[in-house]
Amino acid sequence: MALAHSEAANPHWVPRKKIHELAHIPGENGPPIIGTTFRVLRDPPAYGARMVQTYGKVFRTNAFGNPTVSLVGAEANELLLFDREKLFSSEQGWGPVLNLLFPRGLMLMDFDHHRMDRRALGIAFKPEPMRAYTRDMNRIFAEQLKDWRGDMLFYPAIKQLTLDVAASSFLGIPLGPEADKINKAFVDMVQASVAPIRAPLPFTPMGKGVAGRKYLIDYFGPQIAERRRNENRQDMFSQFCRSKREDGEYMSDGELIDHMNFLMMAAHDTITSSVTSMIWYLAKHPEWQEKLREECLAIGPAGSDIAFADLDKFELTEYAFKESLRLIAPVPSIPRRALRDFEFMGYHIPKGTSVSISPSYVHMMEEYWPNPNEFDPMRFTADKVKARHKYAWVPFGGGAHMCLGLHFAYMQTKLFMHHLLTSVKIEIADGYAPDWQAWPIPKPKDGLKVRFTPL
Repeated sequence: MALAHSEAANPHWVPRKKIHELAHIPGENGPPIIGTTFRVLRDPPAYGARMVQTYGKVFRTNAFGNPTVSLVGAEANELLLFDREKLFSSEQGWGPVLNLLFPRGLMLMDFDHHRMDRRALGIAFKPEPMRAYTRDMNRIFAEQLKDWRGDMLFYPAIKQLTLDVAASSFLGIPLGPEADKINKAFVDMVQASVAPIRAPLPFTPMGKGVAGRKYLIDYFGPQIAERRRNENRQDMFSQFCRSKREDGEYMSDGELIDHMNFLMMAAHDTITSSVTSMIWYLAKHPEWQEKLREECLAIGPAGSDIAFADLDKFELTEYAFKESLRLIAPVPSIPRRALRDFEFMGYHIPKGTSVSISPSYVHMMEEYWPNPNEFDPMRFTADKVKARHKYAWVPFGGGAHMCLGLHFAYMQTKLFMHHLLTSVKIEIADGYAPDWQAWPIPKPKDGLKVRFTPL
């Protein structure tokens, strides 16, 4: 169910500014009702580039029924994400997009409420649970990747694999025949997040997304009481069920389920996208594939388990992962709502304005990234990171809302690359280049055609 926002329910609530109230900001309204929605969805990177070229680093759009002021650049990223003055609401920024789908996920919480729930959920990402997830991943990757040979569509294969990992690490169970239904529920919820029709009408993407959320509520809900009683279960869901806020109280069943829905989606879909983009760039750049293979073999022989303590040794692998996230950001745009008036680059932006930043655009700006279209993992050596604006690279967000599972993502990617690269060579056909769907989470439209050749 969508949460009802009101002054009483949320002391920070501010009404959203209408398009005519932002007329002093340069930009475009688009046609009545649909606004600029289809212009944005047709080619988001090209649309953003045209708007910056035409209007500068502050401009107005009107997509998904949500008039928005876009702020562009590392300074804009820092303003919104670090948010020193608590100017911005993440809850009210993501709400118009996600409140029917993930109404109590961490992204839809602000300030003290967000801090308390984040601290309670953080228990599942401490070293001991992470060691257990490492063991699970080593086992799953060793079992499944031995069959990855010959011509494959990589995206659906990695999507199923990350779902299996999430089921084991997050839920502590093999999904079995429920896998397809759970996978479909997540896919429907993510696709609904950018549906032009925002009402959950039957047979519309939003209607399917809301139905997907109901399926997951019915799946998770009956398990909560048993997981609270069973202290031997160390999977993420069980730990969430037993975690308490600072006041000593459990989270409600509804809050727990929404957190699980959100984190499962984030761990499943964003890692699927990120690893797919990394495989694409390693296939395009076999010299880097070989460098990572040599690093992996220096840490452990082919087929071996990797210990949690050895993950920091994957230095070049981490550089390559970061560069892939730069070139294809898993979250192309991050919204907020202004809680007070503020000034940026000479523009007065009033309280209640929906504002957004674009990691995918800033990651390609030449002022931060020389030759931005080139795949160069050495951009992420310590000296180059130190010399660059701290908020020029923000695939995991930043500030209080920095992705809670970012170390889980690094861990999963490093372990996956070790098990894959030490057993096969990744190849693509000459001249092959997939067309990428940019929103809501990037993916190759054809599934990414690769060939895995045994070493």
